[in-house]
Order: sequence, then C-alpha cells, then structure tokens
Amino acid sequence: MESMAEAGKSVVDYLNGNILYINVMNRLSVDCDCDGNPAEPDMHDIGILASFDPVALDQACIDLVYSAEDGDSLIQRIESRNGLHTLEHAEEIGLGSRTYELVSIDE
Repeated sequence: MESMAEAGKSVVDYLNGNILYINVMNRLSVDCDCDGNPAEPDMHDIGILASFDPVALDQACIDLVYSAEDGDSLIQRIESRNGLHTLEHAEEIGLGSRTYELVSIDE
C-alpha cells in the first residue's frame, strides 16, 4: 500500500507537480478496474472530480463513497483491504493533503 503512494510521489516529483488529476466516479464496483472479470457495479454514479492534489482528490472520492446510501459493499471492501492506508502514507510523505474543499459546478 505504501509503495503505491511512493510510486505516485516519484512521478509527481519528476514532473514538478505539473499534473491535473481527474477521477470519474461511475460504474463503481468493489473490484479494481484492472480485474478482467470484475463484479457488477452496485452503486449509482457519483460524478467527475478534479484536483491538482491527488491525495485531496482521492480523499474526496472516499468521502463521497462513505456518504452514499448505496456504498456499503465498496466501504466494506476498502476497509477489509486497509485501503485508506495508502492515502495516509501519501500525506505523510508529502504527496498531498487529505484536507480539501469540495466545489460543485452543477447548475
């Protein structure tokens, strides 16, 4: 889990932070999208989020999953795999901050 944060930080350091991160929160499944046979999504689509801070962005996504009425299966998967540890470590090594302000651009 820590290696994922450290690998991400090495890319950010190499590019001097000139990166915009975009997360598309649709077809949310308990399985990684790298899985060749993932479980069918059982959550509604949440939306698209963007940030210059990858840690803040992922924390916002996690918080939206936790606040979703239909997020129980994904929350259970995150917690059973200690999924928040990557974000904790990413913040510790200076990749970003878990603090954010969520700004909606919906009309």
